[in-house]
Amino acid sequence: MNPFIQNLIVTALTFIYVFGLVALLNFCVTRFNLPQDISRKITHIGAGSIIGFLVFYNDYHWSKYLNVTIFIVWIILLIQKGLFASDDDEAVKTMTRTGDKKELLKGPLYFVIVATICGSLFYKTFPGIVAIAILGWGDGIAPIIGSRYGKFKYELLSSKSVEGSLSMFVAAFTASVFFVWLIIPNELDITRILLLSVIATVVEACSPKEIDNLLIPSVVILAAMTII
Repeated sequence: MNPFIQNLIVTALTFIYVFGLVALLNFCVTRFNLPQDISRKITHIGAGSIIGFLVFYNDYHWSKYLNVTIFIVWIILLIQKGLFASDDDEAVKTMTRTGDKKELLKGPLYFVIVATICGSLFYKTFPGIVAIAILGWGDGIAPIIGSRYGKFKYELLSSKSVEGSLSMFVAAFTASVFFVWLIIPNELDITRILLLSVIATVVEACSPKEIDNLLIPSVVILAAMTII
């Protein structure tokens, strides 16, 4: 297949995937009263998992960078919705904790900006893939487990739990191993991923809410490039 057409088709599939996920979660929130904080984190995990589509991109054509198109579109949408959306907007109901549209201008917006950087400057590199895998799955699972099952609380810059931090580490490590194996198997390094997962867990434990979507991937990429 022509590489441009191939990459264009894969990009179209990312749009179907993302908008389909948002629509499905909106349906679950509206019809089955799925808690918004759970919906928000499922969206978070789903957005991180979009790197799985990188497997299908042809790396020998400039159009491989179309992989960030979905994130650029969402940067525009989140700004627009964060400023002007109605309370029953799909994004407001599925991507916010409280239903306040201004939340879209914080964590969710930071996430898609980071994803755009990882999909362009760090396209199919070890630091970029691990950063998004950890951010998507680790930081996505931790609050769900911590808020519902966390009994041993601690507080640094925000309230956390031991259970949430442990789930952050396990999810970050597992997802990183899987996506590195899937996308760039020749660079799979279990020890390196283990150390980065520990670092990310510590950063998440110390991060204020909302800013973690910037701090976690930034520290992971920096550590992967300079230390580990």
